[in-house]
Amino acid sequence: MNAARQVDALVIGAGAAGLFCAAQAGQRGLAVLLVDHAPKVAEKIRISGGGRCNFTNREATPANFLSENPHFCRSALARYTPADFIALVQQHGIAFHEKHKGQLFCDDSAEQIIRMLLAECERGGVERWQPCGVQGLERLDDGTWLAQTARGPVQAHSVVVATGGLPVPKIGASDFGLKLAERLGHRIVAPRQALVPLTFAGNDWAPFVPMAGQAMPVLISTRPASSGKGKKLAPPVQFHEDLLFTHRGLSGPAVLQISSYWQPGQPVEINLLPNVNVAEALRSAKQRSKRQLGNELASLLTQRMADTWLQMLGLDATLAMPQVPDAHINQIAQSLEAWSLTPAGTEGWNKAEVMAGGVDTRDLSSQTLESRLQPGLYFIGEVVDVTGWLGGYNFQWAWASAHACAEALAERAQ
Repeated sequence: MNAARQVDALVIGAGAAGLFCAAQAGQRGLAVLLVDHAPKVAEKIRISGGGRCNFTNREATPANFLSENPHFCRSALARYTPADFIALVQQHGIAFHEKHKGQLFCDDSAEQIIRMLLAECERGGVERWQPCGVQGLERLDDGTWLAQTARGPVQAHSVVVATGGLPVPKIGASDFGLKLAERLGHRIVAPRQALVPLTFAGNDWAPFVPMAGQAMPVLISTRPASSGKGKKLAPPVQFHEDLLFTHRGLSGPAVLQISSYWQPGQPVEINLLPNVNVAEALRSAKQRSKRQLGNELASLLTQRMADTWLQMLGLDATLAMPQVPDAHINQIAQSLEAWSLTPAGTEGWNKAEVMAGGVDTRDLSSQTLESRLQPGLYFIGEVVDVTGWLGGYNFQWAWASAHACAEALAERAQ
């Protein structure tokens, strides 16, 4: 049997959190081995932000994250901020721009962020084994960890699990981290798809198929299901973002955001014209316009959408405005300003950007990300039950949790 390779820290998973943690720990003087079962590093970074990587959000606060314990992320986020990561990006000469609501993207390519992380790993003397799966992990009597890997055994003072979540299995996503955590006694908050398009039953959605490709700014809301006995009804969550109609349902930033909070069986409510008093606009048109109802409504929507909407309501689009009953105007206004519909499901893990749920934060230290059950074992990034909004927040959690963990690794190694 081969002698085990000795390291201070074994980091499992070469995604955003794993690469950054390995680099930070290595630069603090630790001997770090980074392993990943996939042949390439950071595929999720590579495809993110349309290939330009929305690497952080200037405005990130704990309020932008979901968790069974919403306070858990506070410590790590406070100790490594968006400004800290921006400074690193600038240090590497990467040009970037702000696109929308604090979202920062590379001017050129997501590859620049990957190269930066690899350069930081090199600076920290990090050794990387890829592809290299981990078949087993056990804690030895002396408090160290023994990992069985495809390239032989590794004995480590500490182990960091940075294996990400379940989205996009075709780029190597797996439930390895969740299964490992569970096997070692940790509770798991049931994983669910987040930042994902919503779908509707075929018959229910058929009237709206002609609107596929239409996009518009909306106000969208849902009331997350309360969990546990005696808990108060959760307040509604709402977002003012763009919505996109698809052949199977709804997508766009508004829907991706609300999907993280949506629970099966819960309706979502959409104001399709949040900046317009629809009833007032149509009543005014009734007084001054002889145009047809469909054309008048198209001035607020689009012609295709107005025609589809009136057909769905069973109203005559060719009726001249002076002949439109007030009851019809009220019906149109109500339907557009408070459109309530219940999704049948989501587009699944292949289309989800992140995973909600994960390793229960009750079993982890918010200061260090170390397991409360297994000393020397850490969980960081997406595998933890902390999920950010759309717009660079999940990457900021990756950097912040990795940084907090690396500091703890260095202290433990002393």
